[in-house]
Amino acid sequence: MKTCGGIKYTLFACCYIFWVSSAVLISVGIYAKIAKEGGAVDSLTADPALLLIVVGSFMFIITFFGCFGALRDALNLLNIFAGILVAIIVLQIAAAALGFVFSDLVLIRTEAVMRRGITTYRDDLDLQNLIDFVQKKSILNTMCGYGMQSFKAWSIEDKIHLNGCLKKIGTWGRQNLLIIGGITTGLCLLEIFMITLAAVQTYQIKKIREKRRKSTVRKSNPSYKTTVMC
Repeated sequence: MKTCGGIKYTLFACCYIFWVSSAVLISVGIYAKIAKEGGAVDSLTADPALLLIVVGSFMFIITFFGCFGALRDALNLLNIFAGILVAIIVLQIAAAALGFVFSDLVLIRTEAVMRRGITTYRDDLDLQNLIDFVQKKSILNTMCGYGMQSFKAWSIEDKIHLNGCLKKIGTWGRQNLLIIGGITTGLCLLEIFMITLAAVQTYQIKKIREKRRKSTVRKSNPSYKTTVMC
């Protein structure tokens, strides 16, 4: 008796894709961390390379449980995998709710993190590229307004951006709200889909083990069926 191959290999394929992706994230993060000047930035909130390593490692561990749990019909691994995904969904919902309720506090904390990152702008090439990506669209002057201080604000609007990074991110988020919402919803649905597959496979494994146990009891005790009927 075996579990349904369609459910098993669908779950394995989904987990395997994320498993490989997480390995790529870790590799890129490690390469970026080694390539940059040693000890430049060691803060998780201000170092994109370190963030890639942490997120990639977390994904790698979770998808490891899913891959091998699905492939080997390992009940404990599947339970751990499903439990972690349920916890992630709960945290996502809680974060979205808290972010909506305490939006002003979120903006203040985000601005503080960005200010901390900007102070190390020249020390970390990855962070520099990230900030430049946020601000650089259509910028003609790319040296943080070098040589522009003597001009009036209205005369240099077409040469440098006058708004801060946080305001730019907020504007971009509002303009692409549907895209962000669609991606977030898609990820949540994918997580729910994998949880459902893991739950179904777990149920099948339990049923198979129960049938095997009963079969073993019957073979070892021929009077088991009669006893049960009585």
